[in-house]
Amino acid sequence: MSRSYERPTSVGETLIEEFMKPMGINQTQLAQAMGIQRRLVNEVCRNRRVITADTALMLSRVFGNSAEFWLKLQHDNDLWEALHDPKRRQRIERAHPVATAV
Repeated sequence: MSRSYERPTSVGETLIEEFMKPMGINQTQLAQAMGIQRRLVNEVCRNRRVITADTALMLSRVFGNSAEFWLKLQHDNDLWEALHDPKRRQRIERAHPVATAV
């Protein structure tokens, strides 16, 4: 279980650097395009809110890419965090295979 790959780019950083800045849009404009509160966009940008299936679908409609793109970014970050947080890692490593009856 030792995956020591580099920390993936965060969802918020990707959203800001790869989409919002190049398009010249701010959080308020993105929130309006998504039909959600600006606070929710701010929380995603600050990596304080995870990308759900609904959010991924909204972002894909706004930016013309796939929901899978956004979900994969979130998934990669979630796995990295789980593998690099000592308390979570300790809890995960307590899991073991189920013995099968012969």
